[in-house]
Amino acid sequence: MESDLLFEVLTPLGFRVRVTRERWQLITSAKHPVMAGREAIVKATLENPDQIRASRSDAEVLLFYHADGSSRWVCAVAKRAAEQGFLITAYPTDAIKEGTQIWPK
Repeated sequence: MESDLLFEVLTPLGFRVRVTRERWQLITSAKHPVMAGREAIVKATLENPDQIRASRSDAEVLLFYHADGSSRWVCAVAKRAAEQGFLITAYPTDAIKEGTQIWPK
């Protein structure tokens, strides 16, 4: 449902990632409450990441990293399906996970 769309961004890899209000609510209430109110940094992470890595467990899942301070990162995890994608989750981290780097800045 279009009215449920919170935001949609174009990634540097040429596909769009959609984030619904329902998905964002799940992320910020159940998975990573620390991300509540941080929609802007998640958008920036997807649009202008410092690094994009492929998931080791699923080739269609990409991890977008954006520096958030001196030793912290925001990681936005998105699943790509053709030219469309959706946000799986987003969280702060102090380390970039292993996986093939597919997009350097």
